[in-house]
Amino acid sequence: MSDVLPLLAALLVAQVASPDMAPSASSTLEQRPPVEQRSPLQARIDAAPGGALVEIGPGTYTGDLYIDKPIHLRGRGRPLLSGSSTGSVVLIRADDVVFEGFDVDGRGGGDLGRDASGIHVAGKRAVIRDCRIVNTLFGVYLREADGARVERCHIQGIRGKAAGEKGSGIHVWNTTGFELFDNTIIDVRDGVYIQSSPNGVIKRNVARDLRYGLHYMYSDDNLFEDNVFENGAAGSALMYSRRLTFRRNQFLHHKGSASVGLLLKTCDDVLAEHNIMADNARGVFLEGTIRTVIRENVVAGSDVAVVLYDSATDTRVTGNSFVGNLTPLALSGRRTDAVFEGNYWSDHRSPDLDGDGRTDQPYRLTGLFDHMRGNLTAADLLSRSFAATAVGAAERAFPVLDQVPVVDPAPLARPPRLPIPVQHQSGDGTSAPLMVALCVAVAAAAAGRLATARRALAKPRGEGSAA
Repeated sequence: MSDVLPLLAALLVAQVASPDMAPSASSTLEQRPPVEQRSPLQARIDAAPGGALVEIGPGTYTGDLYIDKPIHLRGRGRPLLSGSSTGSVVLIRADDVVFEGFDVDGRGGGDLGRDASGIHVAGKRAVIRDCRIVNTLFGVYLREADGARVERCHIQGIRGKAAGEKGSGIHVWNTTGFELFDNTIIDVRDGVYIQSSPNGVIKRNVARDLRYGLHYMYSDDNLFEDNVFENGAAGSALMYSRRLTFRRNQFLHHKGSASVGLLLKTCDDVLAEHNIMADNARGVFLEGTIRTVIRENVVAGSDVAVVLYDSATDTRVTGNSFVGNLTPLALSGRRTDAVFEGNYWSDHRSPDLDGDGRTDQPYRLTGLFDHMRGNLTAADLLSRSFAATAVGAAERAFPVLDQVPVVDPAPLARPPRLPIPVQHQSGDGTSAPLMVALCVAVAAAAAGRLATARRALAKPRGEGSAA
């Protein structure tokens, strides 16, 4: 049985994170549009000196706009730039351009092979701020745009198009030192796509109702904080990258047959802490990773909390709250060097008789059915069945599988108090698993206060008073 190829995990990686599904930049860079496709604002841009502030008043301006000098273009009263529907609506081809305060409408047109976008940037240190971008294949495209910043933009793709016929909300290619802050991205192929782009900071963005919230490869030293990835085939799919940090992010409502909250494939030195991964088919997926640290997160309401390949080495999973998951671990292979220690497991029934905050018995994560689930595709189809429960009970009573068990030797007796993200309310309301995760945090805080009160009552009279 241990020699059977773990097809389920392989299929998941193939469907969620296949490199051939990820586009790179077009070999042809769009240039100045022909006269008949130009915006009526083009003359003002061409006449402005470099470094000028150009303000545009309310109105609708139809055609594509080409910016080839360092200017500050500001919209007053939210002017609408309505594209020619043949290519990108705004093309930035100079360094140090600021573009803010506009509505941009791609009118559902453009060429995906030419990276047609609402705003296409191929200049350094661009700032795109406070824009609303709709009906475009790509929202904002950063191509070799080192030092670019995209902030407070609302991006919504073309309704009714299949995911494969759309581009990403924010697409970052071969760009270093970029910043993506406070953007909302809806109904595109991938919310944020990053390739060959290191040293970026991605904070407080929301990406929902799409294929992948975050699609990512060959990009090192990036920081992700306080983002929400919700309601897609995958919250994130990250590959072939090093030194990544995830803090206080939310990976929510990814429930398809090959869905996952946080997927890492062939990534080294990743830290994930203080995140919520709730209502996902699989909470965390690790394959071919080295030195991954998963600590102090909430993983709730998953079919499988952690999918772990035996090719993932030097993995540490500590201080997390695992709540309401059907299966704690699906291990592909017979052995792992992963360390699970000091986590809270909501289905662990061992008491804490000595009151040290740890259960009196270890928690075993793997059993016969979990081994089958990690190594046989068909086993996953039975995960919610009576048969799965019966196999687990029989194996606990009469162990028959010679495998190295994965054990948390000293689980937490109560959920820890964690700096989890602020609750995010989607259009469909907060799901039950997310409510469970939030209740865990509340219960942990209450338990901590109760323990403090008990210790205070237990002190001998006069102890702790000033001398």
